[in-house]
Amino acid sequence: MKPSIYLFALVSITVMLQSCATRKVERIDTEEIIDLSGRWNDTDSRMVAEAMVEQVLNGQWLPNFQEKHEGRKPVVIVGLVYNKSHEHIEAETFIKDVERAFINSGKVRLVQAGDKREELRKERAAQQDFASPETMKAWGKELGADFMLNGDISSTVDTYKRERVNYYQVNLELTDIETSEVVWIGDKKIRKYIKN
Repeated sequence: MKPSIYLFALVSITVMLQSCATRKVERIDTEEIIDLSGRWNDTDSRMVAEAMVEQVLNGQWLPNFQEKHEGRKPVVIVGLVYNKSHEHIEAETFIKDVERAFINSGKVRLVQAGDKREELRKERAAQQDFASPETMKAWGKELGADFMLNGDISSTVDTYKRERVNYYQVNLELTDIETSEVVWIGDKKIRKYIKN
């Protein structure tokens, strides 16, 4: 009985070593599109964010605002984007992609939201006690946002035998903070066909 245990252990170790030996890792360009699973990925996040920001910046709300405010760039805050999809999607990554696209456009000003804004306020409060009067930052100087962008990511899955279609829809809304008027609504859809 002992020889069979030794043989099983030897075969198991050999299989483990062979599986480890065939693994290869290489660095690739972050812009290269690779879709291994058919699920939402970094490429989807970046492409949707760029497309949605392009849509929102081409909306009529922007020239309307600038005409009313002597050409001033509107101040935007990106609020919550809810994940209502069938899979785990890190919404914070998508939000960062949207914020980056807004800043890179040069057409709007962006202010911090949520926890990051609270962290800034804590630092400002600490400066009142610990920073020199010449360098401490004053209260009441924050930019008030004119608009808030919110939305959700939803999905549906259709499967049959070894085929699957993952469908994602991102909906975003831009709302005037003072009046609660929705000034823009946009969406972006992605459909992925997976065959095993």
